[in-house]
Amino acid sequence: MTGHGGRRSQAERDAVTVEIGYALCSAAFAAAVVLGAVAGPALLFELPGTFETVLLRTGTTLATVLFAVRTVAVLVRFRRAAQPSQPGRTNPDS
Repeated sequence: MTGHGGRRSQAERDAVTVEIGYALCSAAFAAAVVLGAVAGPALLFELPGTFETVLLRTGTTLATVLFAVRTVAVLVRFRRAAQPSQPGRTNPDS
């Protein structure tokens, strides 16, 4: 059910599916980049044990948080964009 009391059309359901896919893929890419940037040196070079552990844990934590934040931000932005600012009016200039 939509916020207007009607059922969603196939196009609206498809748009939601595509947006969820985009949110997950872009979040996974951003998380992988952050993980590689922070934890990459620990994986590529011989570092002291404590420093290596800190880099790996920090990278994993940042990547996880970034994944969640990016996913939520994309879906919230999509939800806001789907609703008209003035119900009943289709043209933003009217």
